Amino acid sequence: MKTIRRVILSLLCLAGLALNLSGAAPESSRTVYTLTAVGSINPGLAEFIIEGVRTAEKHQAEALVVQLDTPGGLDSSMRQISQAIVNAKVPVIVYVGPRGARAASAGVLITVAAHVAAMAPGTNIGAAHPVALGTGKLDKVMGQKMVNDMVAYGRALALERGRNADWVEKAIRQSVSVTAAEAQRLKVVDFVAEDLAEVLQKAHDQTVKVAGKTRKLNTQGVVLKEIPEGLRIRILKHIADPNIAFILMMIGLAGLYFELAHPGAVFPGVVGTLSLLLALYAFQSLPVSFIGLLLILLAFIFFILEIYITSYGLLTLAGVSSLFFGSMMLYRGGETGMDIAWGVLIPTVLAISLFFIGVAVLIFRTHLQRSRSGRSGMVGERGTAYTDLAPTGRVFVHGEYWQAVSDEPVKAGDAVEVVAVVNLKLRVRRAQ
Repeated sequence: MKTIRRVILSLLCLAGLALNLSGAAPESSRTVYTLTAVGSINPGLAEFIIEGVRTAEKHQAEALVVQLDTPGGLDSSMRQISQAIVNAKVPVIVYVGPRGARAASAGVLITVAAHVAAMAPGTNIGAAHPVALGTGKLDKVMGQKMVNDMVAYGRALALERGRNADWVEKAIRQSVSVTAAEAQRLKVVDFVAEDLAEVLQKAHDQTVKVAGKTRKLNTQGVVLKEIPEGLRIRILKHIADPNIAFILMMIGLAGLYFELAHPGAVFPGVVGTLSLLLALYAFQSLPVSFIGLLLILLAFIFFILEIYITSYGLLTLAGVSSLFFGSMMLYRGGETGMDIAWGVLIPTVLAISLFFIGVAVLIFRTHLQRSRSGRSGMVGERGTAYTDLAPTGRVFVHGEYWQAVSDEPVKAGDAVEVVAVVNLKLRVRRAQ
């Protein structure tokens, strides 16, 4: 009996230990996923954030923290991100940080859509007035429609999260922008935090509404897991950068120009075509000015014409000028802040212009060179009289024996120079 009691007590102890371990497991397995979203709001960044939300949902994370720093971007990409956050099955915390970061334009609505919104000291949020892509300024009616639609969308997100809908409307209509402290005072964001650790500390015990249900955040003692950008996302994200898209377009035009100037090179044509297609993909999500784009294409036409028309550099000069002004006008920055950096524009335009000028000079020098084949290639060649020319005879020119005629007597062995080619007979003279 004692043995049985001991066995039962041992089993009870093991069961208690197992229960304690199982009760502690969830505490240590609670996870908060984090990702860093930097740059313009474009299809690549949108896909990255949406995939982050799905990853957090798949692993039933306690929350997802999106550290945001953006000048704004494409309206459609912003709506995709906001929709993913609003419908997420896990709480999403948007943290505008670190110091010096901003949530401008489309970044405002992404921040407002979050279950918890926070900002770092020294950051700002605002300037959400919509900017049309592709063409110039919209007419008054269409512009008003865009603004009203954005205002309604922003107010709906703010009211859903209990934030200051009136300020969001001002940010859209009047492009107002405020600091982190002002945003907290105006109830645009929930709090200001120095770093990610303080974000989790202040978010702890906050009540949020997730997928239609009220939920209290438990962000203390969690395991942090960062979601890295995959290679595909990095490529898509960086291609949509205005500077990268501009460089890709220049490489594309240069490659196609070299292929047309030297048919059969193949490699420059392939690289140029791929670069141009990637640039056109990026232009879908950038505020591209058609006038700037047309000026760059006009420059390309001028450079091509230089191949076939000897303009003594005038077409090349026109092409360089058109390329420079087109590059300056290619993007309309405005509130989104998406334009070409001068440190990229000037060196790129200079390099591409020197490339076009160099190829044009080589072609021009080729036009000036005397032909080295056919009848015109024989004129000016020197040889030796094989027989006396009085006035006809035979000469040895260019490795061959020719019938020749001379207006002056020439003795065998004298040096002669070809003056003209008449049928298959050379007209020569005594070489000086």
